[in-house]
Formats: sequence, structure tokens, C-alpha cells
Amino acid sequence: MPVPRRSAVAIRHVAFEDLGLLAPILDSAGWDVSYCEAAIDDLAAASVAAADLLVVLGGPIGVYDAEDFPFLQREIELLEHRLARDLPTLGICLGAQLMARALGQAVYPSGAKEIGWGPVSLTEAGTASCLGALAGGAPVLHWHGDTFDLPGGAALLASTAICKHQAFGFGKHGLGLQFHIEADPGRLEHWYVGHAIELASAGVSIPDLRAATADAAQGARTVAEAVFGRWLRDIDGSNLRPALSGAAGEICCGGLAAQGKHHQ
Repeated sequence: MPVPRRSAVAIRHVAFEDLGLLAPILDSAGWDVSYCEAAIDDLAAASVAAADLLVVLGGPIGVYDAEDFPFLQREIELLEHRLARDLPTLGICLGAQLMARALGQAVYPSGAKEIGWGPVSLTEAGTASCLGALAGGAPVLHWHGDTFDLPGGAALLASTAICKHQAFGFGKHGLGLQFHIEADPGRLEHWYVGHAIELASAGVSIPDLRAATADAAQGARTVAEAVFGRWLRDIDGSNLRPALSGAAGEICCGGLAAQGKHHQ
């Protein structure tokens, strides 16, 4: 029997920080993906607000930069809407920070850049969650300099020595990740170019980072499939449909473009 298709919208801030390894996982699980470009597309579109799944990706700006980048406030308002209704929402790096802000918490520079491959320490809740695949110390890609206070009602899932709040769950359908399980090691050359100034100012050696990426590449896809596959199955196993039906009654869900196409 064919897998029923559902709508997923990915909000993207820079072209090279895309869904990466998550894209084929979503496709296999029956999700049709459309990109919404944060800086230029309509974040108030009904099809974005009422998508079956929203993924908010990373980027080189901070939540506190809303005066320079007003679309950040519109993202926060969109996330407030979804999280209040427990609609499936995944935030990665900047996306997780925007989720924390939407839940009423402060986002601020952590005082240290965390860039490179390394493990996370899971809490008891994290071990029981979709992040359980990381319990053996599998390396993930860290690339951030901001942190946030843990939202009230959220479950802390993972930490590192540099950043205590690495991952959190909220409700049944909200997941925030500071680190980049979605990043495709085969495409990180785009990141090295796009973030060249940040890497230089942080004293990160691109050849060393490239070598670490090569070492981590083989296991990265396995980790992404384990983590995101489990999370998507958990969504399917919960009372997702009633939640979506209620949301659709408030905001009419418009049609989405075919997988991977630009969302206007």
C-alpha cells in the first residue's frame, strides 16, 4: 500500500544550510517538502502555518538580530502558533533558538564558539527519545555561538561541556536541536566557504575540520536515519491527526509545491 503523502515546509535562511540528509528520510516516510526562504517569502502564508510538519533550519544570524532582519520576528510568531497547538515542529541550530524564544526564553551569545564534530551527553529523557542513537558517543556537527534558556515545560535531552542546552523536546511534537544531524558531509565545502569569516575569527582550521568531516562521514547518514526516522515514527504514532484537524479549522492549508521546490 502506498505511503500517504503529507506536507512539510522547511524554512531556510541561507541556501547551503538545507535539509541535507533529512530530505531523503522525509521523502521515504511520505512527506512532500517545500522550501520557504525566510528573508523573501511570505511566512504568513496559510500553507506554511498549517503544514503537517515545519522544519526551521540554521543560519549565520542571531535571534536578537530582529531589528536588522525583521523576518525573524515573523518566524517567532509562526512558531508561537505551532507550538501552542503542539503541531510537529523541528528547529535546528537557529531554528531551535527561535523555538526557545517563541516559548518565552532568552537567546544570547554563549561566550564561546562550538564548531566541529563531537559527541553530546544525553539526559535520561534524551536516552529514551529519538536521540538514543547518540548514546554511544557518535559524533555530530556543532556549529554555533549562541545559546538559550531552557523553556518552561521542555525536556532537556542533550548537553556538552560548552553548551548545556543542546537539545530539547516540547510537547509531543516539538524538537529543538543545536547541532546539525541533518548536515550532509559531502556538501560541507559550501559551509566552509559561506562561513569562512566565522571560521577564521574562531581560529578553526578548515583542513582539520575537513579531515574530521571525512572521518565522521560514514556514520553521519546512519545517525540521521536513526534519529530522524525514530522522530517521524513517534509523530505518526501519536495523536497527530486530531491535532492537525484542529489546526486546519483555524488556518486553511494551501497547496504546497512538489518536493524540494521553492515555496512562495
